[in-house]
Amino acid sequence: MEQVLLFGKNGYDRAKEVKEFDETKGGVKGLVDSGIVKFPRFFIHPQESLDTNSTSCLFHVPVIDFTGYEMCSSRRLEIISEIKEASEKWGFFQMVNHGVPVCVMDEMLNVIREFHEQPSEVKKEWYSRDPKVKVRYFSNGDLLVAKAANWRDTILFDFQDGPLNPQAYPLVCREAVSKYMEHIMKLKEILSELMSEALGQKRDYLESIECMKSETVVCHYYPSCPQPELTFGTTKHSDPSSLTILLQDTIGGLQVLHQNQWVNVNPIHGALVANIGDFMQLISNDKFISVEHRVLAGRVGPRVSAACHVYPNTCRKYKPIEEFTSNENPPKYRETNITEYLAHFRSKGLDGIKALPYFRL
Repeated sequence: MEQVLLFGKNGYDRAKEVKEFDETKGGVKGLVDSGIVKFPRFFIHPQESLDTNSTSCLFHVPVIDFTGYEMCSSRRLEIISEIKEASEKWGFFQMVNHGVPVCVMDEMLNVIREFHEQPSEVKKEWYSRDPKVKVRYFSNGDLLVAKAANWRDTILFDFQDGPLNPQAYPLVCREAVSKYMEHIMKLKEILSELMSEALGQKRDYLESIECMKSETVVCHYYPSCPQPELTFGTTKHSDPSSLTILLQDTIGGLQVLHQNQWVNVNPIHGALVANIGDFMQLISNDKFISVEHRVLAGRVGPRVSAACHVYPNTCRKYKPIEEFTSNENPPKYRETNITEYLAHFRSKGLDGIKALPYFRL
């Protein structure tokens, strides 16, 4: 009914156009390759959300140097303090000297680009919207439910049920993804320790409650856009994970909402971005915050990125941890599990509205 009201005028059949686009399995890259100068209407976002001129230069996303994190030294305590402040005030920070080799990160970005720039006929064999498929390529995970699509394609690697056989990866990115994930798994363990201490808990506290149990890696490709003023690379949203570790290239376009102003997350070669997910905010009872962010579409591209979403144990239910609650600060969220949370998150698509308030008491 809503689609008819919004898009049924003048004979425009949005559902038909979306279906036809999806069935090409070519994604937005396929549209670019076809030479379009105007994209389909379902990529056009409401005018009120296209406030791309509201970017502030007054704020800068924290950058944390991880040199010395492994030692019982004053530097480790400084790093923990910086993580605590960034997680409480920003929900975002960039990491440098984090232990992941720059050459490994550069190669990861290279193979993401190579995969997406293969001929459509080669990529089609990986195209799927079935969440049970552990390695899949698609354009817009929420394409069938979103009111407006985003200008990006994705290949996803789902490790939530455990490690994947590298032979299941596309050949073009098999070695690079495996090597990159080896380093990211180590960094996840380091972050689990440091963030546990930043929360005032013992080492590996987050890992012990299995809040940082499994991973999904989404490798996004944002082609140059013919009408960037009408759409987004990624709509405003917060992540449903516990934590996200993001690798971005040097193109730029990622913005975080801070004090009601959009702030650029300026690319730093060799850096990784960490952002708090909704589930971390839930279990910490709002001590650490999950903030909204977006990616602008641009005429310069392609932009590529790899976001590792770290999720809690799928078998457990979670609620605000007792240590973060009191009579003066009672639990703010009801008990839930990641399966229920993701079901709600996916049911509405990236609609610019946070999922977390749905679970608030």
